Amino acid sequence: MKGISKFMSTVAAVALFTTAPLAVSAETTIGVVVKIGGIPWFNAMEAGIEQRAEELGINAFMVGPTSDDPALQVRAIEDLIARGVDVIGVVPNDAQVLEPVLERARAAGIKVITHESPDTVNNDFNFELVSSNDLGVAHAELFQEATGCEGGYAVYVGGLTVPAHNAWADAAVAYLEENCPDMTQVAERFGVAESVDDSRNTTLDLMRANPDLAGILAFGSQGPIGAARAVEERGLSGEVAVVGLFSAGQGRQLVHDGAITGGFVWSPLEAGKVFVELGNMLVEGGEITDGADLPLLGEIVLEGNNIFANKPLALSKDTVDALAEMGL
Repeated sequence: MKGISKFMSTVAAVALFTTAPLAVSAETTIGVVVKIGGIPWFNAMEAGIEQRAEELGINAFMVGPTSDDPALQVRAIEDLIARGVDVIGVVPNDAQVLEPVLERARAAGIKVITHESPDTVNNDFNFELVSSNDLGVAHAELFQEATGCEGGYAVYVGGLTVPAHNAWADAAVAYLEENCPDMTQVAERFGVAESVDDSRNTTLDLMRANPDLAGILAFGSQGPIGAARAVEERGLSGEVAVVGLFSAGQGRQLVHDGAITGGFVWSPLEAGKVFVELGNMLVEGGEITDGADLPLLGEIVLEGNNIFANKPLALSKDTVDALAEMGL
């Protein structure tokens, strides 16, 4: 699949990867700044951006920082403002840090679309392919089934300031507190779920310190991978549950080995397409209203400037292979 395996060239001045030059032309131009480049999730998103741009005949591309440092996203957005794009899309690492630069983008007449950032103020719209509450509850229900509501658990997010990850975690924890009152978190939330190594090391530490650890809830694409590797190393696959969202291609073997219990996700390929579709719609003056049936998204719920679709994908032994073959 085009774009899935392609790594991006370095722009040394801002320590970023970019995938395409911005041609000087009258066509609509959309630049999408993601959390980090070179990992399967955002490689799939890049493919979606490229596919939809080609279908619509516009210029759209992805910018992927070399690390999850929010300052790199700020620099990338500043660069896009200077280049005069029509639309900036962003998947924030730290929404608060980006507010001033997004405000400048909008003041320059640039449309701003965010994803996984429902509390961002300086945007035109934020979109989610499944609501934060529904995604968190779905994971908690699976976790409840896997653990029988017994033992302790830990929660991983991509960062303690990543809005969507923490909203999913909040919903999951609230569900468990109500439905599994005897279960307790063994530690405060860990911001490690965008790093395989950090998630693995944290899980190893937690298993050593907590013999009754029942499982890990991981919200961030690398969290379940790292946690599952640690569980597998300790010979505890199927005994310590690992539930969360991850790239099917990256985690498929761990699912089949029983080290990852399962999870729910949306398609980053589709999210990439949605960035382009919504951006083009806004440039052309289209309106987005509650209950509208939008291309790619279907019927939406609009809450403030948040667009919610209902397109979750189950990650399980029955589905992971097909999703992986799709490039997810």
